[in-house]
Amino acid sequence: MRTVRFGIIGCGLMGREFASAAARWCHLAEMNVRPEIAAVCDSNASMTKWFSDNFASIRQISADYREILANPEVEAVYIAVPHNLHAEFYCAAIEAGKHLMGEKPFGIDIHANRRIMSCIRHHPEVFVRCSSESIFFPSMQRIGRMLESGVFGRIIEVNSGFLHSSDLDPSKPINWKRILKFNGEYGCMGDLGMHACHMPFRAGWYPKDVRAILSNIVPERPDGKGAVVPCEIWDNATLLCATDDVDGNEFPMTIKTQRIAPGNTNTWFIEIFGAKASARWSSKQANTLEIMEYKGGEQAWQVFDMGHGMSYKSITGGIFETGFSDTILQMWAAFLYEFDKGKPIAKFAGTVTPSEVEASHHLFSAALESERKCSVEKIKPETL
Repeated sequence: MRTVRFGIIGCGLMGREFASAAARWCHLAEMNVRPEIAAVCDSNASMTKWFSDNFASIRQISADYREILANPEVEAVYIAVPHNLHAEFYCAAIEAGKHLMGEKPFGIDIHANRRIMSCIRHHPEVFVRCSSESIFFPSMQRIGRMLESGVFGRIIEVNSGFLHSSDLDPSKPINWKRILKFNGEYGCMGDLGMHACHMPFRAGWYPKDVRAILSNIVPERPDGKGAVVPCEIWDNATLLCATDDVDGNEFPMTIKTQRIAPGNTNTWFIEIFGAKASARWSSKQANTLEIMEYKGGEQAWQVFDMGHGMSYKSITGGIFETGFSDTILQMWAAFLYEFDKGKPIAKFAGTVTPSEVEASHHLFSAALESERKCSVEKIKPETL
């Protein structure tokens, strides 16, 4: 089995999730390539202790990401740092010849993303993808197969979103994701938006225009030191887009990203309504998928229990249910499978491509302009 030695730059929540997935790689039944955590980096030394305590494979611990990139033993990196650092860190990794899995949104704004995209185009030998897990739930994979087989017929409407309520409490202290200079003007769109866009973009549903309603619901928060400071960025976003299906028929698509969505801890959802069939799924009931086929006469939703039907086979029996840690493992399997084989195992079983994340920047930038002008903003096809 081929081993790819990774460096993790940014040892927070998602860095630990990746390391945990690497430790469970034997759970995957048919992979010919595996990750090994060889190096970790964080400016806060206390963040690396969990890694050194749990992974004997780690031979380098540093507070300087440049030292990780200079290590010839490190073949690939996972970078999970605040958005304002994306352009610097991602470009440095690509220029160092390190294959990259990066966190969304691949740049604090469209200008930073253009810098990253230029770097990617100048280094085609480097494999680069963006993190997003929701598409790897079995229900989402089933929807992907339905899209490929054309069972929906003409698309009538699509709604996709990522919702949570972590900011519902106004006394919650501010963190970097709520500060403009670190998170960027996109606000919740930059942090959450790629999750909501992954499946629609992979289906080829790129918005032609957008009317955005953005909300700053809690404009001030405690700083954790006894003071109250401005919370400058958007908490919630609703984007109404005009989109074409693969046959060129226009339909409405709504993209929702919300940090203040009462009752939602961490909820992905998608609804696809078609003339011949419809489907809807929410991670609130992650293991069930609702499908309605229309052949004339009565219309009735069927509920399917999806079990553990994964695109990248695991040792878990098909009767068992799927959770977030399973989709993390699937996402990393998708990254390494495509890195090794040159293409994903199926169209909807691949991680976010640079061109897809670039399209999200055009959408979110147009959404900011729409909010400023209270207008419908065109998204030029050549930018996608």
